[in-house]
Amino acid sequence: MKSRFYAVNFGVPLACALLIFLAFDMTTIDVTFSNLLFDPVTRSFPLDHIHFFEQLTHKWARIIPNWTAEAAAIGAILSFVWPLVNPQKRPGLGGFLERNKVAPVLQFAAAHRRDFLFVVVAFALCTGMIHFLKAHTSVYCPIETTLYGGKMAHVDWFSNFQLFHEAGDGRCWPGGHASGGFTMMALYFVARRYRWRFSSAVLSFALVLGFIYGTTRVLQGWHYMSHTFWAGVVVWLTCLLTALAFYGRARLEQPVLKKHERVRAVSQAELVN
Repeated sequence: MKSRFYAVNFGVPLACALLIFLAFDMTTIDVTFSNLLFDPVTRSFPLDHIHFFEQLTHKWARIIPNWTAEAAAIGAILSFVWPLVNPQKRPGLGGFLERNKVAPVLQFAAAHRRDFLFVVVAFALCTGMIHFLKAHTSVYCPIETTLYGGKMAHVDWFSNFQLFHEAGDGRCWPGGHASGGFTMMALYFVARRYRWRFSSAVLSFALVLGFIYGTTRVLQGWHYMSHTFWAGVVVWLTCLLTALAFYGRARLEQPVLKKHERVRAVSQAELVN
């Protein structure tokens, strides 16, 4: 089981990374695809000039991961409140919170403190890793390069990578907008902790969201398609390592539960928090 867990969760994404590298970074597929979206007459990507498309796919789309991160942060903060209330020592305050329906919220937050903290940390680490790679590869977006009317040279991320210092001002690899959608994969690991039978649906939702986010930016000329795929690999590995630190392999590799089994498993997990 142990070897299978690592083979699937590390081996598959690393194999995907190799495939992406060979299929995209070692070929001109990215440029060929972007050429189809570029209007040589106006020297622009038409969808980049549609205000509603920009608002819908770039501005409003951020609501889902942003609200998720904010909810997790609020939950993490509230998780420390109920133990401080300590109804046994402060029965008056505890009773007041019970009467105003606040106590159940605080109790829930306290019971799921580890999950809220995990989501906060996973989101932060994913964002940090994406920004680190952006700064240390200095890849300019297609629309900024001379290939599509810009002023900067087109470079490959691996030829410009610097580990210990920033490589330049470019900030296009991997896809930042796509990574915002992919960070929702953190919720998959929470679902796996509780062996929720719909955990695969959560993972599928996060993958689809990330690909949608990334593809819309490709259509506008602000990313190559491979940038989206690389963002998915980076975010998955970051979330996985964070989940292993918070929950451990044994918890994450357990098979999903049937509906009647899940209630008991959740109660047991809350006891060990």
